[in-house]
Amino acid sequence: MIIFGNVRSVVRLLLASQSPARLATLRSAGIEPVVQVSGVDEDAVLADARARGPLPPHDVPLLLGRAKAEQVAGKTFTGMIVLGCDSVLELDGEIHGKPADSVDAVRRWQRMRGRSGVLHTGHWLIDLREPEDGGTGRAIGDTASTTVHFADLSDAEIRAYVATGEPLRVAGAFTIDGLGGPFVTAIDGDHHAVVGLSLPLLRTLLGRLGVSITELWRTDPDHEPVRRRARRAAR
Repeated sequence: MIIFGNVRSVVRLLLASQSPARLATLRSAGIEPVVQVSGVDEDAVLADARARGPLPPHDVPLLLGRAKAEQVAGKTFTGMIVLGCDSVLELDGEIHGKPADSVDAVRRWQRMRGRSGVLHTGHWLIDLREPEDGGTGRAIGDTASTTVHFADLSDAEIRAYVATGEPLRVAGAFTIDGLGGPFVTAIDGDHHAVVGLSLPLLRTLLGRLGVSITELWRTDPDHEPVRRRARRAAR
C-alpha cells in the first residue's frame, strides 16, 4: 500500500519498451517506471510460435509482449513488476507492425484509408517482488483490442505524412497522439491502447496480482500534485 509522508510506495514498474508514447502514457497517469529495453528478435519469436500452430492476430502482440517482459526479467531485476507490451494492426485478417520502409508505409495507407482496422495491444506482467513485499511470483497478460476508423486520405496527404518519418516508427503506420491524429476519424474502444498501453487493462492485471494501480503513483517531491490529490481522496 501507499504510506503518505516521507515514505515512498514500495511498488515499482519496470517498462520493457523503448516506446516514448508508452512512457508518456504512464507518466501522464502518475507512474514513473524504470525503463529497460529488451533485445527480443520478434521475427524469430513469431516464427517459432507459428511452427507450432496457427497464431490468431490478437495473440501476436501478447506473445511479443511476453517475450520482451521475460527477457528483461531474466536480467536479475528484483523488487519490481515488469511490463512488456507490443502492438499490431489487423486489417483484412492480416497483421501489420511497423512498415519496412517508406514505400511500404505508402502502400499500407493506400489500403487503410477510408476503412477500419483493429489495433491489438498485448500486455504481459511479471511480478518480481519479494514475498515479504507482497510478491506473488506470477506472470499474467491480456490483449486490448480497439477498432480504428481511418479518414479517406488523398495521395498527397499520404505522401506528406510518410515523409515526416512518423509512420515508420510505429505499429500500423499511424499514431493517434501525433501527426497521424487528424487521420483517425473515430475509435471503438480504449484510446490508450491505440497509443500503445491500455491503462484500464494495466489496472485490471495489477489487481490480479493484488496491487492497486494507486500504489504505483509517484510520491517524490517533484510530483507533489499527485501526492496531494491522493491524500485528499484518502481522507
